[in-house]
Amino acid sequence: MIPRDDLRAWCVPFGLDMSDALLDQLDVYAEFLVEYNQKVNLTAITDPVGIAVKHFLDSLLLLAAADIPAGASLIDVGTGAGFPGVPVHLTRDDLHLTLLDSLNKRIVFLQELCQRLNVNASLLHARAEDAGRDPSLREQFDFATARAVASLPVLCEYCLPFVRVGGIFAALKSRNAAEETALAGHALALLGGRAETERSFILPDSSERCILLIRKISHTPPKFPRPAAKMAKSPL
Repeated sequence: MIPRDDLRAWCVPFGLDMSDALLDQLDVYAEFLVEYNQKVNLTAITDPVGIAVKHFLDSLLLLAAADIPAGASLIDVGTGAGFPGVPVHLTRDDLHLTLLDSLNKRIVFLQELCQRLNVNASLLHARAEDAGRDPSLREQFDFATARAVASLPVLCEYCLPFVRVGGIFAALKSRNAAEETALAGHALALLGGRAETERSFILPDSSERCILLIRKISHTPPKFPRPAAKMAKSPL
């Protein structure tokens, strides 16, 4: 289904190696996503090129932006249809992956997807603001990531509570990364984070992807994360 040769070529400039076995798995992923999307709305992007660029390549850019150690634990917050967590795990099956989403219908999809792709991931049906207060999850991960439209201060409040001190939160943003980082300075100071690096990429469709790497330098105070309604009303 996906344009295999094109995807392999698109990955070369970013130092990403597409094996035949990985392309086979991504093809299964794409076909199942399109099939399942007919009964459950998972994505507006269903054409082969769009899936290859906007979902697969876009997710794998995390590996070009961040040096993730072997065996690291990674939580994908608000994973939706599994992006970026599942494509990253298909490339790096040494990682301990947790997929978190607030909608059970997405978790059901991910359960079957992981079975089809032989992905060993923990699946969590929960709101991020609730899971971030769970002692079994709080500050337990080497990496957290999120690909979401929320502002960076809000994303930091959702995601930094999951990250251990010394770990990284990788925020996948479409544009205005420098501006968002500046606006998030107060939130980072309160939550125990520090903006470390910013990587910008141009995708084959000429769209921009910015990945912000935020280092966890101190413990997140117990009062965070706040309820979602309070975050929306009064961002940090």
